[in-house]
Amino acid sequence: MQFMKDKVVVIFGVANKRSIAWGITKALSDAGATLALNYQNDRMGEAVAKLAEDLPEKPYMAACDVTSEEELATYFDGIQREFGQVDGMVHSIATAKREELGGEFVDTSWDGYALSQQVSAYSLISMARHARPLMKDRDASIVCLSYYGAEKVVDGYNVMGVAKSALESNTRYLAANLGPEGIRVNAVSAGPIKTVSAMGVSGFSSILDSVAAKAPLRRNVTQDEVGSAAAFLLSDMARGITGQTIYVDSGFSIIGV
Repeated sequence: MQFMKDKVVVIFGVANKRSIAWGITKALSDAGATLALNYQNDRMGEAVAKLAEDLPEKPYMAACDVTSEEELATYFDGIQREFGQVDGMVHSIATAKREELGGEFVDTSWDGYALSQQVSAYSLISMARHARPLMKDRDASIVCLSYYGAEKVVDGYNVMGVAKSALESNTRYLAANLGPEGIRVNAVSAGPIKTVSAMGVSGFSSILDSVAAKAPLRRNVTQDEVGSAAAFLLSDMARGITGQTIYVDSGFSIIGV
């Protein structure tokens, strides 16, 4: 069903076929959306271009380092020239120094803390600021990706858990700020998925096993299931939902210890 036809959606975070952002990209493509992707550097650009060959229509693609206000401005200037509008935006980017994902949280360095906050949480604010003029009064939607470690302590997640907590709070404040302009902001808290970045979390395999054993559905979620949920939140079908964190985790988050 082409429920995103004539909608322009900007997706940040496509890296490889296993990335959650790629699952969202496929879901939106199937729903008929016009897509705009980005990449951080030329090497990543080649990987994204290769992935895009599997899409029925070639997406708009350009470089953008989300830690640079100048590059964000340039990227969205390009979007404005190409489309003149943005109906949806996906924030599926996060990073942390590998040494911060493990060990004792009390040993977190300031540099590691600041990096994870800037890329994983603050970037949602700066991206929304640049997209805002193109989204205003369009019943537009912003979706970001979170994880259970934002609200509960997950061994090895450490500094990323704190960054995801900030991201979910940013979601609520942005929803309140941008709501009068018809812009919705929601988060999807996805269950653990075997992405390249997730495999950097200490003990990740045991997390997958725990979810499969305890979640009501007795399994882990898939990339495609998260993609479908995000596409729904970006669509007019979810036009009454904002400021929420929607769990796509086989129900694991409702289970007590």
